Amino acid sequence: MNINTFPYPLYLVISEADCKGKDFLKVAEQAILGGVDVIQLREKNDSPELFLQKAQQLIEITNKYDIPLIINDNISVAEKVNSAGIHVGNNDATPQDLRRNPLLKDKIIGYSIEHLNQLENEQTAVADYLGISPVFKTKTKTDTITEWGLEGISKIRQLTQKPLVAIGSIHLENARAVINAGADSLAVVSAICSAADPQKAAYELKNEIVK
Repeated sequence: MNINTFPYPLYLVISEADCKGKDFLKVAEQAILGGVDVIQLREKNDSPELFLQKAQQLIEITNKYDIPLIINDNISVAEKVNSAGIHVGNNDATPQDLRRNPLLKDKIIGYSIEHLNQLENEQTAVADYLGISPVFKTKTKTDTITEWGLEGISKIRQLTQKPLVAIGSIHLENARAVINAGADSLAVVSAICSAADPQKAAYELKNEIVK
């Protein structure tokens, strides 16, 4: 897959907790209206039942606007809601495993990159996009290893043709620099989820990166 088949420059990663007391479903809809192109539901601490319930509610909204829903690291939820895709890290099911799954093999599969040597493995080869995590240190994701920075994105860009989705403390002030460094898509959490006006925040980010 190349960027022409991953046309999602603004990628929202959402959880109920990151919405700081706001209705996460309303935040998601406002973000879509503001210009978000794809949404990933990440609920690491929920029970399987609650994660599924939230995914079922959210996919009604994403389907309404024809926005892809990606499920973070939960095969069962991705299968049951028939999500557009699934994103996995290094301690999750592998992209190769997902490609062998009849219900997921044709879905969008994202894979988090934390070491350069991952670019040479079989998992990267079968993934549709690579999550570069984190670009900058972030409070919302504390289990990562490498802080890539802009130089890291540039280096990865030179080594692969895969679409790169950058995540980690990305906001309006650094969004353009991350794109200029080689990212194809920006994944944001707090910059939209915690914003007083998620629609406005999404609109401003989208206009900053798509010029």
